[in-house]
Amino acid sequence: MLKQYLICYPEGKFKALTLSYDDGKIGDRRLVKLFNKYGIKATFHLNGQLMTSTKNVFDNENEWWQERLSVDEAKELYKGHEIAAHTATHPTIARCPIENVTVEVLEDRKILEKIAEYPVRGMSYPNGSYSNEIKAMLPFVGIDYSRITGNSENFNLPTDWYEWKATCHHNYKLLEIADEFLALFKSQYLYLMYVWGHSFELDRDDNWGHMEKFVQRMAFKDDIWYATNYEIYNYITAAKQLRFSACGDFVYNPTAADIWIKIDDKITKISAGVQVKI
Repeated sequence: MLKQYLICYPEGKFKALTLSYDDGKIGDRRLVKLFNKYGIKATFHLNGQLMTSTKNVFDNENEWWQERLSVDEAKELYKGHEIAAHTATHPTIARCPIENVTVEVLEDRKILEKIAEYPVRGMSYPNGSYSNEIKAMLPFVGIDYSRITGNSENFNLPTDWYEWKATCHHNYKLLEIADEFLALFKSQYLYLMYVWGHSFELDRDDNWGHMEKFVQRMAFKDDIWYATNYEIYNYITAAKQLRFSACGDFVYNPTAADIWIKIDDKITKISAGVQVKI
């Protein structure tokens, strides 16, 4: 009799939540405090060269501006979250020579890794700008995934990690989509809700209350895995490396990550580097 094997999120969960915020503006102070209060995890995509001075001001076509966080402040602020790349100077990279884009990404990683003290392997495209040429280059400069702009309005995992579209921007039907996500109950699927944006937009639009309603609604759910972008990438990539025997009676986990699977109705943990009889 064949058994059914399903990959789960950690601890057998089937729903995950991640958030992604760009540019490293001072509004991140309030946003991180809010996320930490409710146990939410996020990824912050930063422009390393623009962080070198606490006096650096960004003018978004005269619509809004905020100072960027300094390197020293970022080092403490983002602990428990992910620091990821966003290019060193925030150019519209589809218009740049590929040699320049390569340098932008590598220089950003070098600066950010001094802050993070771990390899920076994630990215989001500045101004939502990218091309197939840029996507093909990213693995060679140490980037494992990159987020694009726009709203997928679904809870699917990406089929292309270099063209990772979030479920929604925080200004786009956020609470409506959150309620739909919370109502999901079919555990034979893996669901991911991914919210993106910029913290300065919350000040500009005066909708911090809206964001707090969202995190309150999503917080401390037993069936949700709260993770950074890279934690999701790393876990799913590792899960796909599980090696099952032809008869399905044992499985080997060659990775450094613990992986959970569901065998019929039983949740089983496959520890890193271990072969398990199932």
